[in-house]
Amino acid sequence: MKKRFSYFFLLGLMFLICSFCKKNSSENNPGNTSTDTTSTDSAYTVDKFCMGADLSFANQILDYNGVYRDSGNVRDPYQIFKNHGLNTVRVRLWYNPTWTKTVYSPAGTQMYSDLADVEKTIQKAKNLGMAVNLDFHYSDTWADPDSQDPPSAWTSITDTATLIDSVYNYTYRVLSYLNNKGLMPEMVQVGNEINCGLFSTASTSGFPSTSICNGYWVVQGALINSGIKAVRAVSASSTVTTQVILHVADPKNVSWFFTNIISKAKVTDFDIIGISYYPLWHTTISFANIGTNISTFKTTFGKKVMIVETAYPWTTSNADSYNNSFGTETAISGYPYTEAGQYNFMVALTQKVISAGGSGVMYWEPDWITSDMKDLWGTGSSWDNVTFFDFNGNVLDAIDFMTYKYTFPTE
Repeated sequence: MKKRFSYFFLLGLMFLICSFCKKNSSENNPGNTSTDTTSTDSAYTVDKFCMGADLSFANQILDYNGVYRDSGNVRDPYQIFKNHGLNTVRVRLWYNPTWTKTVYSPAGTQMYSDLADVEKTIQKAKNLGMAVNLDFHYSDTWADPDSQDPPSAWTSITDTATLIDSVYNYTYRVLSYLNNKGLMPEMVQVGNEINCGLFSTASTSGFPSTSICNGYWVVQGALINSGIKAVRAVSASSTVTTQVILHVADPKNVSWFFTNIISKAKVTDFDIIGISYYPLWHTTISFANIGTNISTFKTTFGKKVMIVETAYPWTTSNADSYNNSFGTETAISGYPYTEAGQYNFMVALTQKVISAGGSGVMYWEPDWITSDMKDLWGTGSSWDNVTFFDFNGNVLDAIDFMTYKYTFPTE
């Protein structure tokens, strides 16, 4: 009896000490959320809050010897993310990305981020009961604020009417194909980071001018409305009611873009304001003030608001010879470049979005671990220090931001 008493007494003492340590850890990190994963809840439904991740690289990484592990066991990445609370898979679509084959020597046997690859991703997501955000880039390669080039097949277009029809027909054709296979996405982005508009950096002689940064609001409005019209047409005959996202990079651009896209370009039939927010790059609106801005956007424009791209480093080290995109910037105060810092950042950001009435957070390529995969600039990953996996492919704590027990405004 005495030995048993001593044993339980020691257990109780250890519990009190651990509890005290956790409490002090939280108190010494004001404004941050504890890394204690016991404070998690069950997964959220997408209707409650979109917990998303862009997994556009996953298929290619798996094909080129990438390995993902959970609890030490090799697992399918889609299943790993589902198990940790993911309810929405974001996937990009390029028009004819032949370069994704030719970057290899010898050339690869298949393209990535084309319709066949996207179909594979959507099928995997749907099989696991997850929603999908399909991101049309309307290009053969990356579309972003600095690059909005049309597909090479469209560069001979010289009049706006043909370009408008091309946007509609392509969007309609892709979505009809997916819908007929039972793969209609729950969300569609009509363009990716369209700060100056679709095709705004086209350089082919005679191609229509479309840049809203040069004042072509009416033309740009017709292009975007054409894409939206195609989404609505397919959705009308589908069992899925697809929501339309318009996406710009950096929250500092949101008010200017949406004020003018609505008033000058006459684009009103969209559902969600999508924002890329990388606070280490997008410094005009501070991390402390992002929630206030999201609340203002929602009130001003009467639309849902989501962060559709974000990321934060868990280390400054590099797993391969491909230079990292992040790591030289000064860390946000209270969120060091550590596993705990990454987790705390994601929990804090998500709570800010929820408290502001936002509808979702999507992390960009948390799956982009190092592998034999190649892109236009290197082999491996420039993102390996901001993924949700360590350099051996093991799951990191940050992935569990999706099941943290958040406080919602109505609660």
